Amino acid sequence: MTKTDKIKAYKLGHFAENIAVAVLFLKGYSILHKRYRSPFGEIDLIAKRGDTTVFCEVKARKDYTTAIHSLSVHQQKRISKSAEYYMSHLKSGNDNNKIDTQIYRCDMVLIIPWRWPVHIKNAW
Repeated sequence: MTKTDKIKAYKLGHFAENIAVAVLFLKGYSILHKRYRSPFGEIDLIAKRGDTTVFCEVKARKDYTTAIHSLSVHQQKRISKSAEYYMSHLKSGNDNNKIDTQIYRCDMVLIIPWRWPVHIKNAW
C-alpha cells in the first residue's frame, strides 16, 4: 500500500465515521467519543442511548457482504477488551455511581457507496 493509498483510506475512514455519527444521532444516540484509544486498541465510535453504551465499529466497503466479513475475530476481541477497559474506568470514577446498572454492546455500521448505511446491533 502506497502512501497515497493510506491517505485515501484514512480520509475514507473519517468520512464513513461522520456518516455513522449522523445515522446514530438520527436514531436517538448521543455520541460520547470518536476514535477512542485504549491500551488494547481503538474504538471507532462510543455512543449512548438510555442506559446502554454502544461500542461501534464502522466499515466502509464496496458491498455489504465484504463489509460484514471485513471484521475479523481478532478485531472483535480487541474492541471487546477496549470496551471492558472503558466501562471499568467509568466504574472507578466517583461521578458514576449508577454505572453498575448500565449495559453495553458492540455494534457495526456498514457504509456502502450509494446505499443507506446499515446499523447492526449486537454484531458480536
